[in-house]
Amino acid sequence: MIFEKILFPTDFSTVANKTINYVKKLKEAGTKKVVVLHVIDKRVIDAIAKYEVIRSKDHHNKSLGTMEKEIIEDRQKELEKIVVVLENHGFEVTSIMKSGTPVKQILKTEEEQDVSAIVIGSHGKSSKVEEFFMGLVSERVIRRSKKPVLVVK
Repeated sequence: MIFEKILFPTDFSTVANKTINYVKKLKEAGTKKVVVLHVIDKRVIDAIAKYEVIRSKDHHNKSLGTMEKEIIEDRQKELEKIVVVLENHGFEVTSIMKSGTPVKQILKTEEEQDVSAIVIGSHGKSSKVEEFFMGLVSERVIRRSKKPVLVVK
């Protein structure tokens, strides 16, 4: 079976970044299109929302709206870096950013984009909270996905 169009969900963790190399190798196996997905975890936004004002590094107060806007802009820049790398490798790339529960959004995107497979990083061995959540996410995606899932350690 050729995986012509794959979904690559990323949380920008070190494991997710290593997964890009495996995505590149799928070019030789006939993959033509890559959908790069980043989900801004609603739990992160909800945690920020519990505080009306958050102190930044430069000790100026920032509102929740400002913080959320900065998160979105930062994540969009990271997403664009991946798009450039994959386009330079010869893939047709679509990037999508969503907000919500990562597992639900990954599975929803799997159906919306009619992908052949999902390539996702496993949890990392660091203490980063994002990588811990990615481990939970990859496990749940494996269990619920209708398509094959390649998990990269």
